[in-house]
Amino acid sequence: MDMKLQDMKVSVLKLPAAVSEWDLVSKFLHYRKEVFVDRKEWALHVAEESEFEQYDTFDTVYVIAHVHREVIGGARLKRTDTTLGTGKIVYSYMIRDACLDLLPGMPVDLCYSEPPVDPDVWELTRFAAQAPGVATAILRRVNEYLFGEGATRCLALGSPAFMRMAQRAGWPVSRLGPLSGNHDGRFLAFECPVVNPVHVAAQELRLRQQPAQEMNGSLH
Repeated sequence: MDMKLQDMKVSVLKLPAAVSEWDLVSKFLHYRKEVFVDRKEWALHVAEESEFEQYDTFDTVYVIAHVHREVIGGARLKRTDTTLGTGKIVYSYMIRDACLDLLPGMPVDLCYSEPPVDPDVWELTRFAAQAPGVATAILRRVNEYLFGEGATRCLALGSPAFMRMAQRAGWPVSRLGPLSGNHDGRFLAFECPVVNPVHVAAQELRLRQQPAQEMNGSLH
């Protein structure tokens, strides 16, 4: 695909404000199916050529990279104090639910201690990026949004490659638990502080002066 990344936009979408742009979320769900189900062969729920699950709710925030409305990457954000459901099983967010043994097939030893329930802590999942530079742009926009929301930390569940990419991009990443995995591959939980976007821009400027090759990874 011939894409001009200078035309890339990274949109933050949440209902009801983003209802007029919800086609991008639909395209992102389709993109997730292509990445995680078709390419990586993860056993995830698919309907109408889209991948979605219990964490895709009306309060979910999506950060989506696109060029002329064609999705080339994105991520999903949820606050860690949210709850999903009122029955026998009440979900919260992926890392915590896995540790509480609510997600069959997911390891329960993702974290050294119990994951937080805190309005100032968010979780990032279903991260995927198609081209060099897209991953960094998505992370930058995630940080900007979370900073504006008053968040202090962002948790993530992803491959070791993704964590290394975030580190090379200048993010102060900390592991939350051991390297784990299942039939979908190996991954680990980690966190990053939310920082002032001005500091991020300064760090990126310093890094651009050093030759580096970005390595993209994928999140759960």
